[in-house]
Amino acid sequence: MSKFAEPMARLIDELKKLPGVGSKSAQRMAFHVLRSSGDDAEALASAIRNLKEKLHLCSICNNITDVDPCSYCSSPTRNQRLVCVVEEPTNIASIEKARFYNGVYHVLHGAISPLHGVGPEQLRIPSLLKRIEQANVDEIIIATNPTMEGEATAVHLTGLLKRPGVKVTRIATGIPAGSDIEYADEVTMLKAMEGRREL
Repeated sequence: MSKFAEPMARLIDELKKLPGVGSKSAQRMAFHVLRSSGDDAEALASAIRNLKEKLHLCSICNNITDVDPCSYCSSPTRNQRLVCVVEEPTNIASIEKARFYNGVYHVLHGAISPLHGVGPEQLRIPSLLKRIEQANVDEIIIATNPTMEGEATAVHLTGLLKRPGVKVTRIATGIPAGSDIEYADEVTMLKAMEGRREL
């Protein structure tokens, strides 16, 4: 087994910590950085430092932002009475792509997962409850992932959020458009049948 010089081995070890990056990918990236110009390597290092220094969580919705409150929470054109609860900041981009939703968000930063030691107390639920108490909220859309963890989180949130004057809804799940029913698993098929609507 070849042994890399200490700076190269250190960079490879750090790159392997990134999600979806194994040893081979980390080595390729490290050698790419080594072959890059000094300016390119410094630009990458500067972008990482800048990311850590300038980004933080929005004080209202917990989205990642460089301004506080974030652009969604401070937008005068967004419906502040409609709150969509998501697991991660990356989920917001998926919802925004559809160009249909015009409310605001609340990011939990995870889902309930007892197997991984994540309980409700590790999620950003207290700030959601505080937000509902302080603001006039008409509807909360629970848009957690259709996984066991996401469903557990949705059930837990439903119990906490139900109150007079606030509608709590869950995004529809089931068979994705363009797919074949033949390949749907039992849970997907069950959700599709439960979520059927009149035509």
